[in-house]
Amino acid sequence: MKRCDDPNEKVNTRAQGLFKMLVERYIFDGVPVASKALAHAPGVSVSAATVRNIMAELEAKGLVRSPHTSAGKVPTDLGFRFFVDSLISVQNLSVDRVHELQVELSADLNRTELVASASSMLARITHMAGVVTLPRSEQVALRQVEFLPLSDKRVLVILVMNEREVQNRVIHTEREYSEVELHTAANFINKEFAGLSLTKVRERLIDSMRNDKSHIDTLMQTALDVASKAFQPEEGKTDYVVAGRSNLLDSPTNAESVRALFDAFSQKRDILQLLDHCLNSEGIQLFIGEESGYQLMDDYSMVTAPYQIEGEVAGVLGVIGPTRMAYQTIIPIVDVTAKLLGSALNRN
Repeated sequence: MKRCDDPNEKVNTRAQGLFKMLVERYIFDGVPVASKALAHAPGVSVSAATVRNIMAELEAKGLVRSPHTSAGKVPTDLGFRFFVDSLISVQNLSVDRVHELQVELSADLNRTELVASASSMLARITHMAGVVTLPRSEQVALRQVEFLPLSDKRVLVILVMNEREVQNRVIHTEREYSEVELHTAANFINKEFAGLSLTKVRERLIDSMRNDKSHIDTLMQTALDVASKAFQPEEGKTDYVVAGRSNLLDSPTNAESVRALFDAFSQKRDILQLLDHCLNSEGIQLFIGEESGYQLMDDYSMVTAPYQIEGEVAGVLGVIGPTRMAYQTIIPIVDVTAKLLGSALNRN
């Protein structure tokens, strides 16, 4: 099938209007749209034959297709992309609607509860699957750290974050440390760095090691040696929460496609890779069908936005649903929810 590189330059105003009408009808009804139905629509002043000719031109450009020989037309992934990029206007949410969303993301919840609440809220409002990655632990505020000696040059690191969450890590050190050394080092770190993100704690420790090496005493050296390992980013620890998977059972896709996506939710790897890709981009990201590069997503679209903690990207949230989703309403909901979740996590 021929596809145009820039549909906006090659589709005239009349064809754009008919195409927009076709996409909106398909999103609402979920069935192929016939040329005759478009010709009889209010505001359309051309014959059914003219509409058919325009649809043929749009099909040649790769924007629409016929699911069956005698059926009407439906938009392709490229058509949806053209629709989103050129033919819709995303409206801001009302102040009242933003307040409703804000109430659900209470700062009284811990970070895991906030993520779960955001995921459930997205699923309920959009009637799709809501996905939210947990904040990267390196960007969560340190409240307290404790070091306990283990055998074989190992140290148990107990991290208390956001006053409610505890994370344990076992690190390997260059030498054995006594309980007194480790306790004193932990007290020093708690006094100097409590309240900072784990990333910033590590950055300041490394700066201290680099700039004050000749003036570091034994206490400082112990603290730096142990903490430099304790606050290293943990590979492969990213996780996410998904809600509303059952909403996808109502999407117009075959059972095999739904099963593959449900398996991906369970195994998490492919979905996480796609979400991690969004962490490196600013603002709303939209993958329509094959654009994601993952076959399991060929019948679905994903709209995502990153959320921030202390001005740094800490995670990403979004919705997954059929390609015939109402993009003009989904996009602002995802955008605002990301901002509200970041704000709640900052207050938390």
